Parts: sequence; structure tokens; C-alpha cells
Amino acid sequence: MLVDDVVALVESIPGRRVLLGLTGAPAAGKSTLARRLVAGVDERLGPGAVAYVPMDGFHLANAQLDRLGLRGRKGAPETFDADGYVHLLRRLREAGDRPVYAPDFDRALDEPVAAGLVVPAAARLVVTEGNYLADDGPGWAPVRGLLDELWYVDAPRQLRERRLLHRHVRGGRTREEALEFIRASERANAERVERTRDRSSRVLPGGRI
Repeated sequence: MLVDDVVALVESIPGRRVLLGLTGAPAAGKSTLARRLVAGVDERLGPGAVAYVPMDGFHLANAQLDRLGLRGRKGAPETFDADGYVHLLRRLREAGDRPVYAPDFDRALDEPVAAGLVVPAAARLVVTEGNYLADDGPGWAPVRGLLDELWYVDAPRQLRERRLLHRHVRGGRTREEALEFIRASERANAERVERTRDRSSRVLPGGRI
């Protein structure tokens, strides 16, 4: 059971907070798995022992994407504050007696929300997930070394694109707009993420998540 593996990981690294990363192509099932792991570990180790901090909180605001001419590529590596995410991971690894606040992402607003999440000082584990945790491009390269383990969530392209279509339509795009965004942006992002698969500690099937 994956929860057993996570608990064993935490117990194998005493004295500091443990960071577990989940990566994979868009809509592979990362956030679903992350929430299940958090719920399972919370039940085993007690309330406040685990926190969930997705990378999505580091999306650039739409106003910044418009300024940079990148709104049509939202979700690509250059549309995130990678340096901010790396800084947060470094803070999370440090022992401290104060909570750490982190940005969240509101899918209804399609915008990041400052300090929407909190990691309690007593948290022994942080589960983080996102597309580019194993990427070695500008800004992203330090991420892999800050994670104690990185699991790759794999899922077939057809399934992922069905999920993406549903996600984008639910977010306000027409079916045609959603399909065009998947074709023009999401596929290229997925192909980039797939090339990082071998940098992960293990590969998990996301199609059943």
C-alpha cells in the first residue's frame, strides 16, 4: 500500500521534515493521488503531521501572463514562478517552530491565491505535486534535489486529454476552445514532462487513480 511506503519514508528520515514529490503529465492524476496519500498518512500519523502543497500555487497571475504574451501557453514551464517554488521547498526542509504559508491555486478564478495554504510547524511530511518537478530547465533544476523521493504518475494520453477537456470546459472554455488549447499547449507540456520520467524514484499507474 502506498500509504505504508510514505509512512516508512517519513520514519526513515528522523530529525527533519520529509518532502515527497509527485510528477507527471497534465491530468495524469497527481492531485488525486496526493490527496489520498495525505488523508491516509494523516490517519496514521495524526492530524497536522502531513501537509499538501501543490506547485500550481506558483502559476503567474493572468495579468503577468498577459504582460508577457504567455496567456495562450498557461501551464508551460515559463508561466510559473519556479524560483519562488524552489525557495518554498528550501524553507519547508528547514526545521522551524512557526507555520509556513504557501500559495494555492483557485481553478474557478484561474488564478493563484497568496497564503492560501499552511504547513503546520509540527508537520513531518509535505506532499507536493506538479508537472515540472524533475525538469532541468531554467529555474527548475534545483527542485529534484530538494525532494526526498519523486514519484511519476503515468496515464495514457487519451485518458489525460479526456480529463483535460472536461477540466477546461468546466472552467469556462467552449469545447472547441478547450480542444484547441490542448492541441496548442497541453500536448507540448505533456511531452516535456514525459521526457523527465527516468529522473523519478518510481513510476505509478495513474489510469486507475
